[in-house]
Amino acid sequence: MPIPILIGMGILVKKVAKNLKELRKQRGITQEEAADLCEMEYKQYQRYESNTLKDMRLSSIEKLAKGFGIEPSDLFAA
Repeated sequence: MPIPILIGMGILVKKVAKNLKELRKQRGITQEEAADLCEMEYKQYQRYESNTLKDMRLSSIEKLAKGFGIEPSDLFAA
């Protein structure tokens, strides 16, 4: 069983939240539509974008990036 890799609360998680919101707005889609693209529940996506999580799994970062058609590292860009 793989060990989940977590990204702790802080600057990186805030950057991901900010970048998710910007990506979504650039594409002119709702949070519900973004959640569908990322193949996750709306509430889960909403928590990522609003930065209300204590940590974030690397697998979630990969899922979000895939949904938006970008590289995972792009979610950490300044």
